[in-house]
Amino acid sequence: MLLNRRDLRIEWAQCDPAGIVFYPQYFIIFDASTGELFARTGLSASAIRAKYGIVGFPLVESGAKFLLPCHFDDAVAIESGISQWGRTSFIVQHRVLKGGKAAVEGFEKRIWARRLADGGIKPEPVPDAVKASLSDASGGTRLG
Repeated sequence: MLLNRRDLRIEWAQCDPAGIVFYPQYFIIFDASTGELFARTGLSASAIRAKYGIVGFPLVESGAKFLLPCHFDDAVAIESGISQWGRTSFIVQHRVLKGGKAAVEGFEKRIWARRLADGGIKPEPVPDAVKASLSDASGGTRLG
């Protein structure tokens, strides 16, 4: 599994009045981290959309387990990778690390989707090249 790691510092706007990260903010962090993971393929998320003619990878399920609180100005790292492939779906696992310890463990289940003429979306199989790129732990299998 290709693992993407990014560092960030918790900002005041992400926190509740007690200075602790307000839990919905983690889902925003997860979403951005998924985009960063896809960028590791050599193509940005928008370039992947254009190349494969998809609307994107809509979220169909998500969840999180909160283990340690993160506070304003904490330095954290987010690790993200695809843990499971389905035919038209995939699961992105995320871990927020604070001081090397797991603070939050989360997941997103997403689908590879094409827009229909009526404005709806339809899941379709994830291309083998995309699966190969995001499954290569070395990061050497590139799309672009």
